Amino acid sequence: MSYTVAVRALCEFTAKQGDLDLRFTPTPTAQEGIAGHALVASRRADDYEREISLSGSFGPLSVRGRADGYCPRQNQLEEIKTYRGDLARQPANHRHLHWAQLKVYGHLLCAARGLSSVRLALVYFDIASQKETLLTEDADAAALRIFFEQQCSAFVAWAEQELAHRSARDAALRTLRFPHADFRPGQRQLAEAMYRTSARGCSLLAQAPTGIGKSIGSLFPLLKASAEHGLDKVYFLAAKTSGRAMAFGAVDTIQRSAPLLPLRALELAAKTTACEHPDKACHGESCPLAAGFYDRLPAARAAAIAPAAPGRLLDRATVRAIALEHNVCPYYLQSELVRWADVIIGDYNYYFDLSAMLYSLAQMNDWKVAVLADEAHNMVNRARQMYSAEMSHTGLKFLRKSAPEALKKPLDRVHRQWNALEKDQEEEYRSYGELPDKFMNALQTATTEIGDYMAENPSWFDAEVLDFYFNGLLFARLAESFAEHSLFDITKQGSGTRASSVLCIRNILPAPFLKPRFEAAHATALFSATLSPWNYYADTLGLPPNTAWIDVESPFAAEQLDVQVAGHISTRYQHRDRSLAPIAKLMGEQYGQQPGNYLAFFSSFDYMEKVANLFEQQFPQVPVFRQSRRMDEAERAAFLARFSDDSAGIGFAVLGGAFGEGIDLPGARLIGAFVATLGLPQVNPINEQIRERMDAIFGAGYDYTYLYPGLQKVVQAAGRVIRTTTDRGTVHLIDDRFMRPEIQALFPAWWKVGA
Repeated sequence: MSYTVAVRALCEFTAKQGDLDLRFTPTPTAQEGIAGHALVASRRADDYEREISLSGSFGPLSVRGRADGYCPRQNQLEEIKTYRGDLARQPANHRHLHWAQLKVYGHLLCAARGLSSVRLALVYFDIASQKETLLTEDADAAALRIFFEQQCSAFVAWAEQELAHRSARDAALRTLRFPHADFRPGQRQLAEAMYRTSARGCSLLAQAPTGIGKSIGSLFPLLKASAEHGLDKVYFLAAKTSGRAMAFGAVDTIQRSAPLLPLRALELAAKTTACEHPDKACHGESCPLAAGFYDRLPAARAAAIAPAAPGRLLDRATVRAIALEHNVCPYYLQSELVRWADVIIGDYNYYFDLSAMLYSLAQMNDWKVAVLADEAHNMVNRARQMYSAEMSHTGLKFLRKSAPEALKKPLDRVHRQWNALEKDQEEEYRSYGELPDKFMNALQTATTEIGDYMAENPSWFDAEVLDFYFNGLLFARLAESFAEHSLFDITKQGSGTRASSVLCIRNILPAPFLKPRFEAAHATALFSATLSPWNYYADTLGLPPNTAWIDVESPFAAEQLDVQVAGHISTRYQHRDRSLAPIAKLMGEQYGQQPGNYLAFFSSFDYMEKVANLFEQQFPQVPVFRQSRRMDEAERAAFLARFSDDSAGIGFAVLGGAFGEGIDLPGARLIGAFVATLGLPQVNPINEQIRERMDAIFGAGYDYTYLYPGLQKVVQAAGRVIRTTTDRGTVHLIDDRFMRPEIQALFPAWWKVGA
């Protein structure tokens, strides 16, 4: 049995040394890098060969990769690296890694073509000046073979350990039994669909109701598929911490049911939560956990991956403890451990973001992966955020005053171009068909200058400048792919000396960005309790044409939930004041008939407060508690703690907020809900632009912009009431539009709507 490793991955394992140092990390975008490689190749002779596939072996190792270019006439093998800034500031360990990669390619080329020697050339291409810096070295084949064997020897023991792990893992997974005595209703149907998705190598949209155990119902079949279908890894992605915790709990349940299963599960924490020194920069001269990081990494990696127990659950706390024991950064240790984990649990952005680590690693290492996306109704909004960028002029104005003197000139140029944009726009909001070239050029220059300054001043750290820098880089990257999937808009704020504006590259259709991610995975499954209509999600997310759809049978019966529509009330904005009294009356009557715990959802805090105030005046005997703006975690927990088995009262909340989904209040903790809105997004210039664009692309502008996103929030909120097969409850849908057949067609199939 052989172990396949990419040249880059091999060298990153064996040749990385010294500090973790992100100061010189080149800032060219992917498109600029591709263009830079193409320009260098175009300058070469006609016999120049590009992207040469090379491979070789050493014991159980199969090493392969693509060398950038080779000129037979000069017998010169080239490794091309694009960069910005001053090459002299490149850390020595970066250059050391580049030479190691080139030498491995040199050996593979000599072996493949019977060469006795070859000239190795590191070609550093400056994106800004378009100049090349060549570093060359003549190497004979024998020396390159020795170097190659040294690198392989340093890796082969680890590779043999990984081969043994994979063999034991797959053998155990083939005999793995479901961790519970039986499947819940609907759970087997979901699990079978997941397994078939892997067998076919396609994508799946699964609408699966709450309460069937979706986490285990999706993970278990894909773990079985890992052995049968040759999967390297399973990515379980969720939008919220609670979803990721449930996934980790499912892995733990599976592991406990099979104690000898050698499964490695890794939880990915955000950098903001994993960083031990947020006031320090990521390099050895600033952060003690970055100093000597790669020298201490092997011991930390071995401690994490080779425990005494067969299985290894690497949650955030475990990774942090191992990292601090070996004096390395927890965040970057978890990034290294991704390569050796079987199940990786994290946020959507780790696979779907513009610079997603899990996607990049899968591509680089040719991994065969299955991707699970839980609570996938969140995917459209989350993906739009991933491919959008926003910058505030007010922030830049403050930045110009506090920034180092060397950065004030480039920041002033951005400021002047920004002023020109504001001067040319009379209205408060305007969407543009093209990006402003002069502004973008000034922004690109400023980000380059900031990058150079950081390299020259390693101990300097300014969080506000860094925020501007990273926003500028994101703007530049999104500008390269700007098309009909996105808007560029300017929103003006204030007037006179207080005038300012916000610039936004606003993605409205993430499909073009996500489509390659779905295509790269062996299998992808998106699941949630609310994924209707399926074509809305398939269109906006860019799912492949052969995507399967399943509406999992609900374990709940219509008799469990009394769904009532208050068709005599309109919650439209112009009717809000008239709606207050009938809503309060309806809530009071329901509570009087059946006291207990209820949630009442409204479209805004203002609307919620008006109804709550009137309700408290008319029904002072009913306990009332309200969601407040910007609740922290402790305040949210205190709000939910009011819902106990022996309590009663009405909690007032905003639809689409913290309590509209992702909370579990079974039994008497919640016996009913009032939803006084269709949840439709506000009609404003931005949403109208989205509606027009959606209408032009799909012919369904209103539905895709307003109706489907709104009803999804309604169904999610109502879904808080019935959580188990023994629950009973009532939902009041308050608005005459809920009477319409086209609206009710979007309700769960098991609901039976009363008058």
